[in-house]
Amino acid sequence: MAAYKSFYKFYGRLLEYVTIVLMVGLLVVVVMGFTYRWSGNSLSWYDEVASIMLCWLTYYSAALGALKRAHIGIPSIVVAVEPAVRVPLMIFGEIVVIGFFVVLAWMGMKVLGALEGQTLVSLPEISLQITQSVIPIGAVLFVIAELLNLPEIWKEATGQIPMKIQH
Repeated sequence: MAAYKSFYKFYGRLLEYVTIVLMVGLLVVVVMGFTYRWSGNSLSWYDEVASIMLCWLTYYSAALGALKRAHIGIPSIVVAVEPAVRVPLMIFGEIVVIGFFVVLAWMGMKVLGALEGQTLVSLPEISLQITQSVIPIGAVLFVIAELLNLPEIWKEATGQIPMKIQH
């Protein structure tokens, strides 16, 4: 149990740091793009890089949100049903979410294969496979976050601990 808690904490910190680095990086790119355009110049790569960074930020912060169980849910409905229905309902919900992200990771890998040899338009030295690798990586990170939350979800479903209902 100590190893689980230690890994959970490490994983959360890792996702927080990656998210912060991506946010700061995106801020720098946007400020640079604005500054260059304001001065009458423009960076040829700004739009493409900013879009990619926003996608990366979205995927990594989604995994962080999953770990913190901060995504949209309807826990009041789950709490309202009797435990005999609550447990299968929560199991079904987790299967659907994890299943979706497993399929997303698998399809993301297929996309990476299809992008072999293609590069960014504005920065031809950067492969599209690198930029789009966030799809399978983000999906796997989301699945890990969901799996790390299963013990608490199970305890909530079985009534061992009260459900967290965010207001």
